Amino acid sequence: MSVQALVTSRWLVEAAKLRHKKLCILDTSWYWPKARRSAKSEFRGGHIPGSAFLDLDECCDRTSPLEHMLPSERDFADYVGRLSVDEDTHVVVYDASDFGAFSAPRAWWMFRVFGHSRVSVLDEVLSNWRREGRPVSDERVRPQPGEFKVSLNRSCVKTYQDLVDNLDSKEFQVVDGRPTGRFRGLEPEPRDNTEPGHIPGSISMPFRSFLSPSGHFLPKERLRALFSWAGVDLGRPVCVSCASAVTACHVALAAHRCGHPGVAVYDGGWSEWYARAMPENVVSEGRGEVGADKRETTRERTRAREKARRRHGRLKSNPKSATVTRGEC
Repeated sequence: MSVQALVTSRWLVEAAKLRHKKLCILDTSWYWPKARRSAKSEFRGGHIPGSAFLDLDECCDRTSPLEHMLPSERDFADYVGRLSVDEDTHVVVYDASDFGAFSAPRAWWMFRVFGHSRVSVLDEVLSNWRREGRPVSDERVRPQPGEFKVSLNRSCVKTYQDLVDNLDSKEFQVVDGRPTGRFRGLEPEPRDNTEPGHIPGSISMPFRSFLSPSGHFLPKERLRALFSWAGVDLGRPVCVSCASAVTACHVALAAHRCGHPGVAVYDGGWSEWYARAMPENVVSEGRGEVGADKRETTRERTRAREKARRRHGRLKSNPKSATVTRGEC
């Protein structure tokens, strides 16, 4: 039985009251290191009652130099199984960002890419949840281990080589979910040794454009208008990207809600592309200059790229580089 991609706080409260054994609520909060926020500590201090914590920096490929890349099938099954998720569980994911969902769509996509379609994102900001007087708890949940049967849909994941090949083939559209300034190369990236810019031919659709001022997801008709205005044809294949495949999943979620469930995600994102791509395939209006007080010389920019290349040197032998067929993500 299919479930809605989004659920309301009211729905969640009612579902929790029923104490349905197949409901699993997960706090999937994640923040940039420079935000100086600890998602785990905040979870311990207060969360939606009955929820467990899914750590994107632990449920990932620990061998990759890139952050929170997809784990192996076995590792994902073991991790979510320990959170009491099995094939019949309805998983509801949320996060505690200040402006609306941030990392929850990444967790939503991860469950779907590993074959679990019974997953929804809570369409609510945790701060609003608190203001509405809804309960929070610091009680630790002790999940009963479940047996999660995983089935990785590789068509939902694009690799660096897929993106390189697409420069000529133009088989799919590439949509970037980062803020416009970073996409254009005019504002700094949050990671060291990575400059702003974008993949040639990609389309900018900042992830926050899919959220209302209150932090809720926009209705479907508004989403369709956004895609149309950006020049994205949802009748054709789409691959989404950002810095490290977190906010890219906002675009995937929006397309899914518009009836386009086959959107793939470039898991390495701009972090990988910047480290590996030839200079002519790094498009930047600012050419690395992110402000008068941070102007860099050619030598400094070259040094930054070389550091990034050394850091990601192992990526060329990544076994997850097979091109795959398209499917529903």
